[in-house]
Amino acid sequence: MLEWMDSLRGRSLMRLASFTDEEMLDLVNLAGQLKARRAAGVRGNLLLRKNIALIFEKSSTRTRNSSIIAARDEGGGAEYLTRPDIHFGKKESVKDTARVLGRIYDGILFRGFAQRTCEELAEYSGVPVWNGLTDDYHPTQILADLLTVKETFGSLDDCTVAYVGDGRNNVANSLMMGCAKAGIRYVCCAPRELWPDEAILAEAEAVAKRNGVDIRVFSDAKTGVKGANVLYTDVWVSMGEEAKTAERIALLRPYQINMDLMAATGNLNGRLMFLHCLPAFHDFNTEVTKQTGALEVTDEVFESKYSKVFDESENRMHTIKALFVSALCDRSAV
Repeated sequence: MLEWMDSLRGRSLMRLASFTDEEMLDLVNLAGQLKARRAAGVRGNLLLRKNIALIFEKSSTRTRNSSIIAARDEGGGAEYLTRPDIHFGKKESVKDTARVLGRIYDGILFRGFAQRTCEELAEYSGVPVWNGLTDDYHPTQILADLLTVKETFGSLDDCTVAYVGDGRNNVANSLMMGCAKAGIRYVCCAPRELWPDEAILAEAEAVAKRNGVDIRVFSDAKTGVKGANVLYTDVWVSMGEEAKTAERIALLRPYQINMDLMAATGNLNGRLMFLHCLPAFHDFNTEVTKQTGALEVTDEVFESKYSKVFDESENRMHTIKALFVSALCDRSAV
């Protein structure tokens, strides 16, 4: 029988700090239950007659498909809406769009630019709203990351995650908080120009201290990753920052995850994995890498036994499903 906390009913997710530590970990646990349920061939009705609006300002492979299948698996529906499909923020304000869609749908997942847009949807729609990515945070990704670590290592105990690259982007911001709330040691390896925002760092440090772990920031990647169990990276140029491509590549070349950096952890023969939220510029089959070569990770690491990126990618669906189910399903009816 599926179990989850009653306090998650009707809840929006703006960022991981929106939930208590226990609620966040309960979502990861629920995702694991739902994954096992699906593997057993069960397609249920936990979301029967529930409909979810997917408002996307930014393109997506994982978030879009994970959300659609998460709803469909449990008898619900999801409608994909881009800016050309609706009047969102142009002919009609976000506030008005929220009030319209909130009367039609049971929930809204937003993937776009401004964090404030996501918050405005939650403020005026009257239904749960989930942040599928903004420029500031990517909470659904980190739920999937935590599930992947838990599955691979058996628990989240006694673990160190080292993020290498752009230390102040949305994934790094959410990963830092997710690790702090889960009691995981977090290391950020980045050039000083891309260290975490001081306010976001301070907030996460307070949570980490409460849970008996620390957060450290290094400029030297090989020093920073020593002892790490998870090496994590993201693209060097986020969506909307394409004009900075050449500058970022030059700045972040020393932070590429390759086998030398994996070896610098000292854990090649122990607990060690590589994670990436994807897409990754690791080979020479994209328009970018045909010109630049591998960027944030080499093909040798990406295709190695340490790489759990496709487990991580699949887990996006299970954790998004956990969000939908915990917020929209009456637990007493399960």
